[in-house]
Amino acid sequence: MFPKENEHTEYKRELTDNIKKEVLAFANTNGGSIYIGIADDGTVVGVSDSDQTMLRLASMLRDSIHPDIMMFTDMRVEQIEQHDVIHLTIASGTNKPYYLISKGLKSSGVYVRQGSASVPASPEQIRQLIKTADGDVMEDNISLIQELTFQKTTAIFAAKGLQLAGEQKFSLGLQRHDGVYTNLGLLLSDQCPFTIKTAVFSGTNQKNFQDRREFSGPLFSQLEDCYAYLQLNNPTTAEFSGLYRNDFKAYPDDALREALLNCIIHRDYAFSSSILISIYDNRMEFTSIGGLMPGLEKADIMLGISLCRNPKLANIFYRLELIEAYGTGLPKIKNAYSLNADQPEFLTAPHVFKVILPRLEKGPLYVKDTPISPEEQTLKFIQAQKTVTRKDVEELLCTSTSTATRVLLTLINQGHIHRTGRGKQTKYIFNG
Repeated sequence: MFPKENEHTEYKRELTDNIKKEVLAFANTNGGSIYIGIADDGTVVGVSDSDQTMLRLASMLRDSIHPDIMMFTDMRVEQIEQHDVIHLTIASGTNKPYYLISKGLKSSGVYVRQGSASVPASPEQIRQLIKTADGDVMEDNISLIQELTFQKTTAIFAAKGLQLAGEQKFSLGLQRHDGVYTNLGLLLSDQCPFTIKTAVFSGTNQKNFQDRREFSGPLFSQLEDCYAYLQLNNPTTAEFSGLYRNDFKAYPDDALREALLNCIIHRDYAFSSSILISIYDNRMEFTSIGGLMPGLEKADIMLGISLCRNPKLANIFYRLELIEAYGTGLPKIKNAYSLNADQPEFLTAPHVFKVILPRLEKGPLYVKDTPISPEEQTLKFIQAQKTVTRKDVEELLCTSTSTATRVLLTLINQGHIHRTGRGKQTKYIFNG
């Protein structure tokens, strides 16, 4: 039997439409967890088909709640008392109030958490949520530069099958109804004035300088160009096992990617200083302007708690599938070094956040030339194994249950694999 429900925990015997108000309440308050497959009294009963239940749940939340709540949620299957239980985690959202689309911004559509209950918000509570959310956010302010173009960003959107026209610019926050561009528009424009500066040093200090690069342009250009440069400075070593050669990178790809994304998404663009990346013989240091948000401590963010300084910018990165959810970046960096003696460091100051990645001599997780996409990597794996489970794919990709399910569903729709069995007996088989 599980402990009783409280302000951060809710149990549901099965998935019903009523779960939406619980999700709203957690997102509008301080976050929490919902367990589907546990009765109100704490008895574990499980769910019969976890894959289908998660797909129904994701569709329900995506279609009925506004603003988009999905980047603040994480769902996974846990084995509890030999039953499949879906654990849905909801972070406190940054675009409050969240509400039911069918009800709108009124008490019947907005819920908050009070003790162990989810209750309709009063009109005064709704006004307070709006006031708190609509503070002086830098990305919402009017850009001082108004002659903006978006060639690179438009191309990035098009590659994902998305448009970036007038209505999309407004809905994403790049432009106001009156046509005036915001600072968010400036960040994604070809005229973006902010940069990333990198420096390479010989040795473990800054005495012997070797190379310097500065990356400018829209944030997506900076992300791509800087990541490519970091890979040029990510040497590969080889180890032979009999006749076979294994190549290992000095820095895990996941760690480099997440450290760079963290700098770009969470930096304080109210300051003109550049992001600084220093590369030494034994480490890489990523220094971002802007410390932790008020109310957060380093211990909080290491547990996955996140309060985003630039929520609309983060939402765009999420739509383009560059990030999965808030609060997952630093845990991913730690996970990339889970088998290594030297661990990454995370340093904070009032206006600075620094990530230090130690160099690896070798390691079995970081093989050169991994597949370019999770779908491709998963398909090669299933082709070799013939039959796999969803858990196998989670471990292969080091990802969440929901992401593994999405990858498998994509491969099914493309006709590469098919699914057999139900519940814990579900298998995925290569169509070959």
